[in-house]
Amino acid sequence: MVTISVIGTGYLGATHAAGMAELGFEVIGVDNDAAKVRALARGEVPFHEPGLPELLRRHLSSGRLRFATSLAEAAAVADLHFICVGTPEGVDGAADLTAVHGVVDELGPLLRRNALVVGKSTVPVGTARELSRRLEAVTQPGLQVEVAWNPEFLREGHGVHDTLHPNRLVFGCEGPGAEWLLREVYARPIADGVPVVVTDLPTAELVKVSANAFLATKISFINAMAELCEAAGADVLTLATALGHDDRIGAKFLGAGLGYGGGCLPKDVRALIARARELGSGESVAFLAGVEEINQRRRDRVVAEALEVLRGGPGWRTGRVAVLGAAFKPHSDDVRDSPALEVAQRLHRADALVTVFDPVAAVRARAVAPQLRYAANPYAACRKADVVLHLTEWPEFGQLDPARLRSIVRRPIMIDARNTLDAGRWLAAGWEFRRPGTTLPVATPLGMVAG
Repeated sequence: MVTISVIGTGYLGATHAAGMAELGFEVIGVDNDAAKVRALARGEVPFHEPGLPELLRRHLSSGRLRFATSLAEAAAVADLHFICVGTPEGVDGAADLTAVHGVVDELGPLLRRNALVVGKSTVPVGTARELSRRLEAVTQPGLQVEVAWNPEFLREGHGVHDTLHPNRLVFGCEGPGAEWLLREVYARPIADGVPVVVTDLPTAELVKVSANAFLATKISFINAMAELCEAAGADVLTLATALGHDDRIGAKFLGAGLGYGGGCLPKDVRALIARARELGSGESVAFLAGVEEINQRRRDRVVAEALEVLRGGPGWRTGRVAVLGAAFKPHSDDVRDSPALEVAQRLHRADALVTVFDPVAAVRARAVAPQLRYAANPYAACRKADVVLHLTEWPEFGQLDPARLRSIVRRPIMIDARNTLDAGRWLAAGWEFRRPGTTLPVATPLGMVAG
């Protein structure tokens, strides 16, 4: 039986380690953050991911999963080492590979057995071969230490499912031994029919950033159409529905609104641009600069609309804004590059009194933006508000009672920047309801019409 180490126990690493234990392997998770290791060893997950705490505790109890701060311990027992450390944005958008390089430079001299080192971190193309060279320089003569790449495709909020039931597996390998071992590790999902793509190292490295750049482009495309719809008096929601029925396009990621954020799409788009320029191929991805510009304009648009509402009311310099949502997406407490939190901060800097509610991300949001106010529930956040902004599409926001909220706000104005609320319910309760990408009238169940 293969013994696995997972190096780096952030969102990706902790989820992957628990998932590998669920697939039946002995797993040691390694991190240089002793506090994080102690928390994980107690079964405590330091971020929000549905299903992960239960999976973690189950395999701590089964004995298949343990955590340590020592790479030497991992080197002594593991046949396969997954690298899951962060690659944050560095200078000019390029990925910072300090942690990735640090892992191989430290691990290599500790190895006393043949091993496969598998990258899962999102890295610039060419990184894997550089790691191979670094490992070759520091490992003992005679050892066979191979590098492979197995990019991750986890969606925050669905990480456990995506680990155990991936929609595809990509193996970047330079020898049959690496492919054989990876097929053994993923034997269960492969037996369930998960497609496997076996390719070279550079192609495997490009898959994740290419996928994220494509998704970012699709989101920015529909947001560009939202801008055109606003100018032309058209409805981007109906436009997106019609486009989504074309099976060459599909309906996913055609939600116009506030745009994308988080720790992957923005960073990966910038990193891909930076790496293409390094390779002398910047023109091939020049269009991605426009993708970023459109995404930023959607945030600008919501800020401008909120300020327009405030300045149209009495005492606007002390106007109150209720913000529903701080995470960059629902089912996550991740506030990295969150459009919701950026909009809230910019309105605060414009002298608005901003109160935020998020079901799970308030603690992380407060750490990033302590100057904002935070409420214990959405109704408290909306008390005496001059405008309410729906900025993260948590399902519970769709269940709010518009009539109850109308009784506690100062001015019943809703800006649904995610285009997911039922406009008819809010209009019927007497709200002014605004949504990006449309100037069409909205008919309510009571036959009322609003522009």
